Amino acid sequence: MSGYRDAALFLSLAAAWGASFVAIKAGLSYFPPVLFAALRYDIAGVLMIAYAWYVLDDPVPRGRDQWAVVGVGAVLMIGAYHALLFIGEQHTTSAAAAVIVSLSPVLTTGLARIALPESRLALPGLVGILAGLFGVGLIARPDPANLLAPTSVGVGLIFLATAAFATGSVVTKRIDAGLPVETMEAWSMLGGAVLMHACSRLIGESMADIVWTLEALLAIGYLAIVASAIGFLIYFALLDRLGPVEINLVSYVAPIVTAVVGWLLLGETIDALTLVGFLAIVVGFALIKRRALLDRLPVGHSG
Repeated sequence: MSGYRDAALFLSLAAAWGASFVAIKAGLSYFPPVLFAALRYDIAGVLMIAYAWYVLDDPVPRGRDQWAVVGVGAVLMIGAYHALLFIGEQHTTSAAAAVIVSLSPVLTTGLARIALPESRLALPGLVGILAGLFGVGLIARPDPANLLAPTSVGVGLIFLATAAFATGSVVTKRIDAGLPVETMEAWSMLGGAVLMHACSRLIGESMADIVWTLEALLAIGYLAIVASAIGFLIYFALLDRLGPVEINLVSYVAPIVTAVVGWLLLGETIDALTLVGFLAIVVGFALIKRRALLDRLPVGHSG
Protein backbone atom coordinates (compact mmCIF):
# COMPACT_ATOMS: atom_id res chain seq x y z
CA MET A 1 0.00 0.00 0.00
CA SER A 2 2.84 2.41 0.80
CA GLY A 3 4.18 1.91 -2.75
CA TYR A 4 0.88 3.11 -4.24
CA ARG A 5 0.83 6.05 -1.83
CA ASP A 6 4.37 7.05 -2.78
CA ALA A 7 3.51 6.77 -6.48
CA ALA A 8 0.43 8.95 -5.97
CA LEU A 9 2.47 11.53 -4.07
CA PHE A 10 5.19 11.47 -6.75
CA LEU A 11 2.66 12.11 -9.53
CA SER A 12 0.99 14.82 -7.43
CA LEU A 13 4.33 16.56 -6.97
CA ALA A 14 5.13 16.32 -10.68
CA ALA A 15 1.69 17.75 -11.48
CA ALA A 16 2.02 20.58 -8.96
CA TRP A 17 5.48 21.60 -10.15
CA GLY A 18 4.75 21.01 -13.83
CA ALA A 19 1.66 23.24 -13.79
CA SER A 20 3.62 25.94 -11.93
CA PHE A 21 5.39 26.94 -15.16
CA VAL A 22 1.99 27.55 -16.75
CA ALA A 23 0.90 29.60 -13.72
CA ILE A 24 4.06 31.70 -14.06
CA LYS A 25 3.40 32.29 -17.76
CA ALA A 26 -0.23 33.24 -17.08
CA GLY A 27 0.65 35.51 -14.15
CA LEU A 28 3.30 37.42 -16.13
CA SER A 29 0.44 39.11 -18.00
CA TYR A 30 -0.49 40.86 -14.74
CA PHE A 31 2.69 41.12 -12.62
CA PRO A 32 6.17 42.54 -13.22
CA PRO A 33 8.37 39.41 -13.26
CA VAL A 34 10.70 39.90 -10.27
CA LEU A 35 7.98 41.40 -8.09
CA PHE A 36 5.76 38.45 -9.04
CA ALA A 37 8.43 36.01 -7.83
CA ALA A 38 9.00 38.02 -4.64
CA LEU A 39 5.30 38.09 -3.73
CA ARG A 40 5.08 34.35 -4.33
CA TYR A 41 7.76 33.71 -1.73
CA ASP A 42 6.42 36.26 0.74
CA ILE A 43 3.40 33.98 1.05
CA ALA A 44 5.22 30.65 0.66
CA GLY A 45 7.95 31.66 3.12
CA VAL A 46 5.48 32.51 5.86
CA LEU A 47 3.65 29.20 5.31
CA MET A 48 6.90 27.24 5.39
CA ILE A 49 8.13 29.00 8.54
CA ALA A 50 4.84 28.05 10.23
CA TYR A 51 5.29 24.43 9.07
CA ALA A 52 8.91 24.31 10.28
CA TRP A 53 7.82 25.64 13.66
CA TYR A 54 5.18 22.92 13.83
CA VAL A 55 7.40 19.92 12.97
CA LEU A 56 10.73 20.94 14.55
CA ASP A 57 11.69 21.64 18.13
CA ASP A 58 14.03 24.44 17.05
CA PRO A 59 13.37 25.79 13.53
CA VAL A 60 15.86 28.69 13.82
CA PRO A 61 19.32 28.22 12.22
CA ARG A 62 22.17 28.23 14.75
CA GLY A 63 25.78 29.16 14.15
CA ARG A 64 27.69 30.56 11.20
CA ASP A 65 27.54 27.42 9.03
CA GLN A 66 23.77 27.03 9.29
CA TRP A 67 23.17 30.69 8.45
CA ALA A 68 25.64 30.33 5.57
CA VAL A 69 23.50 27.51 4.17
CA VAL A 70 20.41 29.71 4.45
CA GLY A 71 22.27 32.57 2.76
CA VAL A 72 23.31 30.39 -0.17
CA GLY A 73 19.77 29.08 -0.50
CA ALA A 74 18.28 32.58 -0.37
CA VAL A 75 20.69 34.07 -2.91
CA LEU A 76 21.07 31.25 -5.44
CA MET A 77 18.26 28.70 -5.01
CA ILE A 78 15.41 31.15 -4.37
CA GLY A 79 16.46 34.69 -5.35
CA ALA A 80 18.63 34.27 -8.47
CA TYR A 81 16.82 31.16 -9.70
CA HIS A 82 13.32 32.60 -9.57
CA ALA A 83 14.17 36.14 -10.68
CA LEU A 84 15.93 34.82 -13.79
CA LEU A 85 13.26 32.17 -14.42
CA PHE A 86 10.38 34.63 -14.25
CA ILE A 87 12.15 37.18 -16.47
CA GLY A 88 13.17 34.49 -18.96
CA GLU A 89 9.74 32.92 -19.19
CA GLN A 90 8.38 36.17 -20.60
CA HIS A 91 10.14 35.24 -23.85
CA THR A 92 9.51 31.51 -24.22
CA THR A 93 6.81 28.94 -23.60
CA SER A 94 6.12 27.35 -20.24
CA ALA A 95 6.94 23.91 -21.68
CA ALA A 96 10.35 25.06 -22.96
CA ALA A 97 11.09 26.60 -19.54
CA ALA A 98 10.21 23.34 -17.77
CA VAL A 99 12.42 21.34 -20.12
CA ILE A 100 15.42 23.64 -19.52
CA VAL A 101 14.90 23.48 -15.75
CA SER A 102 14.93 19.66 -16.03
CA LEU A 103 18.66 20.06 -16.72
CA SER A 104 19.16 20.91 -13.03
CA PRO A 105 20.00 17.35 -11.81
CA VAL A 106 22.54 17.01 -14.63
CA LEU A 107 24.23 20.31 -13.78
CA THR A 108 24.10 19.60 -10.04
CA THR A 109 25.88 16.27 -10.42
CA GLY A 110 28.43 17.68 -12.84
CA LEU A 111 29.23 20.64 -10.59
CA ALA A 112 29.45 18.37 -7.54
CA ARG A 113 32.05 16.22 -9.26
CA ILE A 114 34.06 19.31 -10.22
CA ALA A 115 33.85 20.72 -6.69
CA LEU A 116 35.15 17.50 -5.12
CA PRO A 117 38.76 16.89 -6.20
CA GLU A 118 38.66 13.27 -5.07
CA SER A 119 35.68 12.54 -7.29
CA ARG A 120 35.97 12.57 -11.09
CA LEU A 121 33.41 12.10 -13.80
CA ALA A 122 34.00 9.04 -15.94
CA LEU A 123 33.53 9.27 -19.70
CA PRO A 124 29.80 8.38 -19.63
CA GLY A 125 29.23 11.17 -17.11
CA LEU A 126 31.01 13.70 -19.30
CA VAL A 127 28.93 12.55 -22.26
CA GLY A 128 25.83 12.95 -20.07
CA ILE A 129 26.67 16.60 -19.33
CA LEU A 130 27.30 17.27 -23.02
CA ALA A 131 24.01 15.59 -23.91
CA GLY A 132 22.17 17.84 -21.47
CA LEU A 133 23.81 20.99 -22.83
CA PHE A 134 23.08 19.82 -26.37
CA GLY A 135 19.42 19.48 -25.39
CA VAL A 136 19.29 23.09 -24.19
CA GLY A 137 20.96 24.19 -27.43
CA LEU A 138 18.23 22.45 -29.42
CA ILE A 139 15.60 24.37 -27.48
CA ALA A 140 17.36 27.74 -27.78
CA ARG A 141 18.46 27.34 -31.43
CA PRO A 142 20.25 30.72 -31.35
CA ASP A 143 20.54 32.64 -34.62
CA PRO A 144 24.21 33.70 -35.02
CA ALA A 145 23.01 36.82 -36.82
CA ASN A 146 20.69 37.78 -33.95
CA LEU A 147 21.93 36.35 -30.66
CA LEU A 148 19.87 38.90 -28.71
CA ALA A 149 16.55 37.71 -30.12
CA PRO A 150 13.94 37.56 -27.31
CA THR A 151 13.57 33.77 -27.44
CA SER A 152 17.34 33.20 -27.26
CA VAL A 153 17.66 35.65 -24.37
CA GLY A 154 14.74 34.01 -22.55
CA VAL A 155 16.23 30.53 -22.90
CA GLY A 156 19.64 31.86 -21.83
CA LEU A 157 18.20 33.44 -18.68
CA ILE A 158 16.36 30.25 -17.75
CA PHE A 159 19.57 28.28 -18.27
CA LEU A 160 21.39 30.71 -15.95
CA ALA A 161 18.57 30.29 -13.44
CA THR A 162 19.01 26.52 -13.55
CA ALA A 163 22.78 26.88 -13.18
CA ALA A 164 22.27 29.14 -10.14
CA PHE A 165 20.01 26.54 -8.50
CA ALA A 166 22.46 23.72 -9.25
CA THR A 167 25.36 25.75 -7.84
CA GLY A 168 23.38 26.50 -4.69
CA SER A 169 22.59 22.81 -4.25
CA VAL A 170 26.27 21.87 -4.48
CA VAL A 171 27.47 24.63 -2.15
CA THR A 172 24.90 23.85 0.54
CA LYS A 173 25.90 20.18 0.45
CA ARG A 174 29.57 21.10 0.78
CA ILE A 175 28.92 23.24 3.84
CA ASP A 176 27.09 20.28 5.46
CA ALA A 177 25.85 22.24 8.47
CA GLY A 178 23.35 19.61 9.62
CA LEU A 179 20.43 21.99 9.03
CA PRO A 180 17.01 20.33 8.68
CA VAL A 181 15.70 20.74 5.13
CA GLU A 182 12.46 22.29 6.44
CA THR A 183 14.41 25.04 8.22
CA MET A 184 16.67 25.63 5.25
CA GLU A 185 13.77 25.92 2.80
CA ALA A 186 11.66 28.17 5.05
CA TRP A 187 14.35 30.72 5.89
CA SER A 188 15.76 30.64 2.34
CA MET A 189 12.32 31.44 0.96
CA LEU A 190 11.93 34.47 3.21
CA GLY A 191 15.49 35.65 2.57
CA GLY A 192 15.08 35.14 -1.18
CA ALA A 193 11.83 37.11 -1.14
CA VAL A 194 13.56 40.05 0.54
CA LEU A 195 16.37 39.98 -2.04
CA MET A 196 13.91 39.83 -4.93
CA HIS A 197 11.94 42.78 -3.53
CA ALA A 198 15.19 44.77 -3.43
CA CYS A 199 16.04 43.74 -6.99
CA SER A 200 12.52 44.57 -8.12
CA ARG A 201 12.84 48.10 -6.74
CA LEU A 202 16.26 48.56 -8.35
CA ILE A 203 14.92 47.74 -11.82
CA GLY A 204 11.94 50.05 -11.39
CA GLU A 205 9.11 47.62 -10.74
CA SER A 206 6.23 48.78 -8.57
CA MET A 207 3.07 47.45 -6.95
CA ALA A 208 1.26 49.99 -9.10
CA ASP A 209 2.27 47.94 -12.15
CA ILE A 210 0.18 44.96 -11.00
CA VAL A 211 -3.17 44.39 -12.70
CA TRP A 212 -5.31 42.67 -10.07
CA THR A 213 -7.71 40.22 -11.69
CA LEU A 214 -9.13 36.84 -10.73
CA GLU A 215 -6.60 35.15 -13.01
CA ALA A 216 -3.76 37.07 -11.32
CA LEU A 217 -4.94 35.96 -7.89
CA LEU A 218 -5.30 32.36 -9.04
CA ALA A 219 -1.78 32.39 -10.51
CA ILE A 220 -0.04 33.72 -7.42
CA GLY A 221 -2.22 31.64 -5.10
CA TYR A 222 -1.39 28.47 -7.01
CA LEU A 223 2.35 29.21 -7.02
CA ALA A 224 2.55 30.16 -3.35
CA ILE A 225 0.22 27.57 -1.84
CA VAL A 226 0.07 24.57 -4.19
CA ALA A 227 3.45 24.60 -5.97
CA SER A 228 5.52 25.97 -3.07
CA ALA A 229 3.94 25.15 0.30
CA ILE A 230 2.07 21.92 -0.53
CA GLY A 231 4.63 20.91 -3.15
CA PHE A 232 7.52 21.11 -0.70
CA LEU A 233 5.58 19.22 1.97
CA ILE A 234 5.19 16.36 -0.51
CA TYR A 235 8.85 16.74 -1.47
CA PHE A 236 9.98 16.42 2.15
CA ALA A 237 7.89 13.27 2.65
CA LEU A 238 9.18 11.61 -0.52
CA LEU A 239 12.79 12.62 0.08
CA ASP A 240 12.79 10.66 3.34
CA ARG A 241 11.21 7.56 1.80
CA LEU A 242 12.59 7.47 -1.74
CA GLY A 243 15.90 9.30 -1.61
CA PRO A 244 17.40 11.97 -3.89
CA VAL A 245 17.75 9.92 -7.10
CA GLU A 246 14.05 9.08 -7.34
CA ILE A 247 13.08 12.63 -6.37
CA ASN A 248 15.21 13.94 -9.25
CA LEU A 249 12.97 12.00 -11.62
CA VAL A 250 10.22 14.53 -10.89
CA SER A 251 12.19 16.91 -13.12
CA TYR A 252 11.44 14.62 -16.08
CA VAL A 253 7.76 14.05 -15.43
CA ALA A 254 6.97 17.72 -14.70
CA PRO A 255 7.64 19.00 -18.28
CA ILE A 256 5.10 16.52 -19.62
CA VAL A 257 2.50 18.01 -17.27
CA THR A 258 3.59 21.51 -18.29
CA ALA A 259 3.19 20.74 -21.99
CA VAL A 260 -0.33 19.32 -21.52
CA VAL A 261 -1.56 22.08 -19.17
CA GLY A 262 0.06 24.80 -21.30
CA TRP A 263 -1.71 23.44 -24.37
CA LEU A 264 -5.06 23.21 -22.59
CA LEU A 265 -4.99 26.60 -20.84
CA LEU A 266 -2.71 28.80 -22.94
CA GLY A 267 -2.83 27.17 -26.36
CA GLU A 268 0.94 26.57 -26.30
CA THR A 269 2.49 23.91 -28.50
CA ILE A 270 5.78 22.07 -28.17
CA ASP A 271 7.79 21.58 -31.36
CA ALA A 272 9.76 18.51 -32.37
CA LEU A 273 13.20 19.98 -31.61
CA THR A 274 12.13 20.93 -28.08
CA LEU A 275 10.97 17.34 -27.57
CA VAL A 276 14.31 16.03 -28.87
CA GLY A 277 16.09 18.46 -26.55
CA PHE A 278 14.12 17.09 -23.61
CA LEU A 279 15.05 13.52 -24.55
CA ALA A 280 18.72 14.53 -24.75
CA ILE A 281 18.53 15.95 -21.22
CA VAL A 282 16.90 12.74 -19.97
CA VAL A 283 19.67 10.69 -21.59
CA GLY A 284 22.23 12.98 -19.93
CA PHE A 285 20.67 12.35 -16.52
CA ALA A 286 20.60 8.59 -17.11
CA LEU A 287 24.29 8.55 -18.08
CA ILE A 288 25.37 10.57 -15.06
CA LYS A 289 23.20 8.64 -12.59
CA ARG A 290 23.65 5.27 -14.32
CA ARG A 291 25.03 3.45 -11.26
CA ALA A 292 22.36 4.75 -8.88
CA LEU A 293 19.61 3.93 -11.37
CA LEU A 294 20.95 0.41 -11.98
CA ASP A 295 21.12 -0.20 -8.24
CA ARG A 296 17.39 0.51 -8.03
CA LEU A 297 16.35 -1.82 -10.82
CA PRO A 298 14.60 -4.99 -9.60
CA VAL A 299 16.85 -8.00 -9.74
CA GLY A 300 15.33 -11.15 -11.14
CA HIS A 301 15.57 -14.45 -9.26
CA SER A 302 16.07 -17.78 -11.00
CA GLY A 303 13.62 -20.56 -10.25
